[in-house]
Amino acid sequence: MTSVIDLYEQLSSAPDDRARARVIAEAFEHMEQRYPEVTDLATGTSLRETELRLQKEIEQLRGEVHKEIEQLRGEVHKEIEQLRAEMHQEIGEVQKEIGEIQKEVLQMRSEMRQMDHRLQKEIAQTKGEIIKWTVTWTGGLLMTHAALLLAGLKYLLGG
Repeated sequence: MTSVIDLYEQLSSAPDDRARARVIAEAFEHMEQRYPEVTDLATGTSLRETELRLQKEIEQLRGEVHKEIEQLRGEVHKEIEQLRAEMHQEIGEVQKEIGEIQKEVLQMRSEMRQMDHRLQKEIAQTKGEIIKWTVTWTGGLLMTHAALLLAGLKYLLGG
C-alpha cells in the first residue's frame, strides 16, 4: 500500500504532464520487474495438462522399466540355468575322473600284492638255497675237517 501512496504523491507533485508520464512509466517498469507477465503465469488448465502429460510419461517409463526388469530376470534365469548345466557337466567329469583314479588305485594295489607275493616267494627260495648251500658247505667243511683230524690222528698214532 505504501507504493500506491508513493505513486500518488509523485503524480500530484509532478510539475507537468511529461513528468507525470515518466512517473507512470517507472511505476509500470517496477511492476513488470516485480510481477511476471500474465502470459507467463500458469493456468489451472495448463497445469492439469502438464500433470496429465507427466503422469503419462511416468506410466510409460514404469512400463519400460518393468519390461527391462523382466527382460533382465529372463537373462539372469537363462544364465543361471546355463551355469547349472555347465556345473552338472563338470561334476560328471570330476566323478568320472574319480572313478578312473579309484580303478587305478585298485589296479596298483593288486600289482603291489602280486609283487609282494612274488618277492616273498623269491625270498623263501633264496633262503632255501642259502640254507642248502650253507648245509652243503658246512657239511663239506666238517667232512674235510674230520678227514684232516683222522689223518692227523692216524699220523700221530703211527699208522
